[in-house]
Amino acid sequence: MEEVSADTIWEGWAARALAKVGAADFLSNLPQLCLPLPRAQEEPLADVATFDGPGPWDRTMVEVDVEVPKASATDGEPARRQMLIFSTNDYLNLSAHPAVRGASSKASLLFGMGPRGPALISGHTEYHRRLENALAELHKKEDCCVTATGFSANTAFLAALGGVATHNAASRRPAVQEKIAVFSDSLNHPATVEGLRMSEHMGQTLVYSYGHRNMENLDELLSKCPVEKKVVITDSVFSMEGDIAPMHDLVQLRKKHGFLFVVDEAHSTLLWGRNGGGIGEHFGIEDQIDVIVGAMSKSIGCVGGFVTGSKKWCDLVRLLAAVTVAKKEVWRRQEVWNRVREFTELTKYPAASPIICLVVGSEEATIRASKHMLERGFHITTITPPVVASDACRLRITLTAAHTLGDLRRLVAALSECVPGLDCAGDPIT
Repeated sequence: MEEVSADTIWEGWAARALAKVGAADFLSNLPQLCLPLPRAQEEPLADVATFDGPGPWDRTMVEVDVEVPKASATDGEPARRQMLIFSTNDYLNLSAHPAVRGASSKASLLFGMGPRGPALISGHTEYHRRLENALAELHKKEDCCVTATGFSANTAFLAALGGVATHNAASRRPAVQEKIAVFSDSLNHPATVEGLRMSEHMGQTLVYSYGHRNMENLDELLSKCPVEKKVVITDSVFSMEGDIAPMHDLVQLRKKHGFLFVVDEAHSTLLWGRNGGGIGEHFGIEDQIDVIVGAMSKSIGCVGGFVTGSKKWCDLVRLLAAVTVAKKEVWRRQEVWNRVREFTELTKYPAASPIICLVVGSEEATIRASKHMLERGFHITTITPPVVASDACRLRITLTAAHTLGDLRRLVAALSECVPGLDCAGDPIT
């Protein structure tokens, strides 16, 4: 079968949409704020320090004091006790890194706080542009924009996608054949689901859900769909399962059907790939992914989102320092994967990522398990309806570079007391 060039087709549709709304001329006239240049010693990104191993600041992100609810306190007042955190998404522990904190402090002292206004009016600065350039380079894309959150990155992109249907339509409202057919993995993040629901409600898209990681189902849906404009969107690492999308199979289907391939790299940016470029870099298929959506609240260790390949919103200068540090301190990625391997060896649980989802069963049983883990000194996220089915409630554990093998042994011992079917016999790790 002749390969379909999705790149050429979608570039044409996007160009026609931009021409229709005059976006090119509008965007070219937007000012970019030129903040006062700092002195050399004030430059936020000057002398970004990197280290060959963990420092005391790393441990502060996983070993904290928490307040015990009043009902559990002997004197009727909240009591404080030490707790190990296995619920953070800060996999590389960069939020506490001295270089990231230093850059953030310098930037706030120099330029103040807040974006000054929406990105398209007065909020975009050369520092935001430097961050966007760094993220675009990291993911091997031509351009990038930052947004306020990962959620807004998803919704902003999907709103723009719907705009392609609207501005390529013959009339004000797209006919069925003029809409965009979007095929979404059934376990994609709620941010994607909400964005798709919005565009479908606007009459711009037709949304199809395919079975989780089920390529035969996706191929069948794509083959039967008569709509020309097709998009496939998937999480790279699924946040409620911890497994990975079948990227090579998706690339083959892209070649067959010519769809726009969109990947949410929220849980894989800076964690997968030699340089932290995510799943695309890890599998060597960066050129086959058309659009990447991401969140900076995971491995980058702060707040914000981004979309590679479009122009949207702004975020804080300290994120650029986090990207710089993560690329240099490659040991952080290795430590995360060491913890994943060790957890698997300790429990026989086939972990594919730092996200470990242990199904307990009913909501009541899962809450009991969560309380048990708190009593044993571990903070773990509980996942209950409507996020998952009522009989598939689970404990969601996330592993980071700051956790130790000793932490895992204690964790596994406590889990074996409240998670049915978890095989924790023996300790093969030496």
